[in-house]
Amino acid sequence: MRRWVALTLMMTVIATAAFAQDARLKRLSSGVDATAWEAVGRLDIAGTGFCTGALIAPRLVLTAAHCLFDRDTKLRIDHGTVQFLAGFRNGRAGAYRDVRRAVVHPDFVYDGDVSSGRVRNDLALLELQRPIRNTTIKPFGTAARPRPGDSVGVVSYARDRSEAPSLQEVCKVLAQQDGVLVTSCSVDFGSSGAPIFTFHDGEAHIVSVVSAKAEVDGERVSLGTALGAPLAVLQAELVAGKGVFQDDAPRRKRVLVGQSNADAGTGAKFVKP
Repeated sequence: MRRWVALTLMMTVIATAAFAQDARLKRLSSGVDATAWEAVGRLDIAGTGFCTGALIAPRLVLTAAHCLFDRDTKLRIDHGTVQFLAGFRNGRAGAYRDVRRAVVHPDFVYDGDVSSGRVRNDLALLELQRPIRNTTIKPFGTAARPRPGDSVGVVSYARDRSEAPSLQEVCKVLAQQDGVLVTSCSVDFGSSGAPIFTFHDGEAHIVSVVSAKAEVDGERVSLGTALGAPLAVLQAELVAGKGVFQDDAPRRKRVLVGQSNADAGTGAKFVKP
């Protein structure tokens, strides 16, 4: 499905100039360019598709909930098939980790439709089998939600840039309502779960996670899940022992995107960005 979804969450008039001021995507293909972004990684799902995720603690990855659902059956996929490739670029990652358990926001409903209710709760936390303790891969902190007009940035993998992440350092918050952040950031299939950042004193903090792309007044926008309360709910779920535990399995050969049937159905398979 490659149609843009008409955004009816809010009637915001967006000036074309707001988009003209946005910076273009910068491919982070070299170690120098990617230094500050090694904690952003590609989430590979059974070799059939991918999303983007970001490390917020040595053992925790933040992403979009819909990445853990099969687009055809609308059921949860086995998160044991998910692997986090921290700082993945040009065929190599700074760290490879399997997922031990995963929690999805309890109010999230995967029905294939984009709505304010779905986007507002489109958040998941993945607990890795082993923590990533690497001086070059530093987890990101989180920050309070930005206000309309604030500058933000996004680091993501996507359909035509799956081998290295890209940074859009300057895009704008266009609106914020009912826990949904509307930005002018550029996203595409595969960008689901990508962290949206604010920048203060030279540091990047995550304020949202990419959930979907949409259209407002003919302009393409991205929809993000505001953090705050939803993230607190997920952290409480982990503390309470929720999430399906995976037994420590023997090492298996890694299957990366493109090495197996790319047409198999999965929620991470480019249904939403």
